[in-house]
Amino acid sequence: MSEPDSTARADPATVYARRSELHGVAERQLADRSRTISYVRVATFLGAAACLVAAFGAAGARGTWLYGAGAGLVVAFVALVAYHSRVEERARRYRALRRINDLALAKLRREWARVTAPSATAPPLHAYADDLDLFGHASLFTLLWNGGTDMGRRRLADWLLAPAGPDAVRNRQRAIDELAGCLDLRQEMLAAAETGSLESHQTPRFLEWAEGGPWLSARPVALWGIRALTGAIAVLVALQVLGVVRASYWVLPALLAFVISNLSALKIEHVFECAFAQQHVFRYYAQLFHLVSSADLHAPLLRQIQETLLVAGQTAEYQMKRLQRLMALADLRHSALVHLPVQILTLWDFHIVAAVERWQRRSGRHARAWLDALGSFEALAALATLRFDEAAWAFPRIENDGGCVVDATGLGHPLLAAGVRVDNDVRVGPPGTFLLVTGSNMSGKSTLLRAIGLNVVLAQAGAPVCAANMRLPPVRLHTSMRVQDSLEEGVSFFMAAVKRLKQVVAAAGPVSGAAGDPCASTRGGGGSEVPVLLYLLDEVLQGTNTAERQIAVRSVLRHLLARSAIGAVTTHDLTLADAQDLAAAAQSVHFTEHLQPSETGAVMTFDYRLRPGLATSRNALRLMQMVGLDVNEP
Repeated sequence: MSEPDSTARADPATVYARRSELHGVAERQLADRSRTISYVRVATFLGAAACLVAAFGAAGARGTWLYGAGAGLVVAFVALVAYHSRVEERARRYRALRRINDLALAKLRREWARVTAPSATAPPLHAYADDLDLFGHASLFTLLWNGGTDMGRRRLADWLLAPAGPDAVRNRQRAIDELAGCLDLRQEMLAAAETGSLESHQTPRFLEWAEGGPWLSARPVALWGIRALTGAIAVLVALQVLGVVRASYWVLPALLAFVISNLSALKIEHVFECAFAQQHVFRYYAQLFHLVSSADLHAPLLRQIQETLLVAGQTAEYQMKRLQRLMALADLRHSALVHLPVQILTLWDFHIVAAVERWQRRSGRHARAWLDALGSFEALAALATLRFDEAAWAFPRIENDGGCVVDATGLGHPLLAAGVRVDNDVRVGPPGTFLLVTGSNMSGKSTLLRAIGLNVVLAQAGAPVCAANMRLPPVRLHTSMRVQDSLEEGVSFFMAAVKRLKQVVAAAGPVSGAAGDPCASTRGGGGSEVPVLLYLLDEVLQGTNTAERQIAVRSVLRHLLARSAIGAVTTHDLTLADAQDLAAAAQSVHFTEHLQPSETGAVMTFDYRLRPGLATSRNALRLMQMVGLDVNEP
């Protein structure tokens, strides 16, 4: 299952389309078989009922034959129910696999209308999540997350929200590169998770019980009393059955068992509710653990995950199956006619509670580690899917001693389809400089900043980046791009922009604390251990007049330059960097537009190619004229 798939070397779109077709055919065949079995079940049930009813009025050999036929049809009916269940489960699996490949194809083509955004959000006032479209419709998380457990979804979100160090990134890259070739393994895990509906709010409750203390086992006197009472009832019943005693002495301890059961019913039910809070998914977790544990994997991070799923020679898969079997035994309480006499005669629930608490003591404390390991594996598998889908993308080099420069060749926006995306060579840094991006409206300035930011997020999560080549130091990313006012909080657009800009400035720290070597922290040298600040500022402080905006923005840039931060700034104001010190620090690039004649007039187009120097054209008035607004001066 985990060996590199031959399909992994083919075109991903072709692979997904072929797999979707094959799984769809299997799904339809099983659906037809399921309908046929349903008809046979009905016929078998009616036949059994007819035979048994007829047998009541028959005598002799005919009655015997009818009873035998009825019993045989009942057995056949039970067998058909079991077989039908297996067929339905296989159909659900193929249905899930078909959907998985359809979804993968839609994401590969960036057909966002066919993709439902997963439920994930960023903390309030996060440094870059909202600006870079990390979550929500047509977001980076939507591109990456294909489904799975709550733990995997949260783990992937955490990796996007908080950058990892260089060593962790390199370990993830090796694991992702290996998993990229394990298409069957990744899709089987997704199918198991979808079939079992493994996103569950009950997981915290289950873990709280698993890591907590026992109820019955913590009372050894009571537990041994229950066992003694059960033994007494069994012995007295056996003595009466064997004729050793004639009186029903077992009734007295049975009455005591009835009283004890009623007094403890609520507590027993509470234990079962907590222990089996994930009851509908136990075997699917076991299946996921089996897929991970049995895979032939070699990357150190993947081997570490597999070792986590092995405790004292027993796998997490075995332990989850064992808990599932205990759950099945506990479910006897849902059949009142059977449960009552069994409980009175054997104190059944108490013995199941004791067995469940033995599982709690031996395996419960490992459950969180198992689920965490599974979550990490799912997050790695999600990033491995990106590696498989985008084979031309590169793993970045995060270097402690490569200088404070983000340097990328062929950098593109990862949320745009390959046929639409335009790639550019981009260099941000070294400290003491900033990238000044100018250009007309709609030319691509904001898209460039988001391309830089999203690829930095991918890089520090361990994923491949949308670039032919990329290197960067460990960075702290802060942005001020998509600013919104708030009527509820009484915050104007300008005030919201000021607050956002304050976050960026505060992240840089006070000027008085500047270190002599701006990259000492990334090389493990003296000074702070905090990585260099990478800022992305898009048309900051638009809500005020030009003169005040220039003063404020220049002041902010000087502060960031003094703190040895690196970053990129977009602006329409070509005089922003006219000051001598800023002019020396600015690395100017620009986008431009092209006017092409047509039958209805000039048509404006953009090539989204980054060029050196400041922009020399503007298009605001042209755009207004193109939509029919008269902008001629009087």
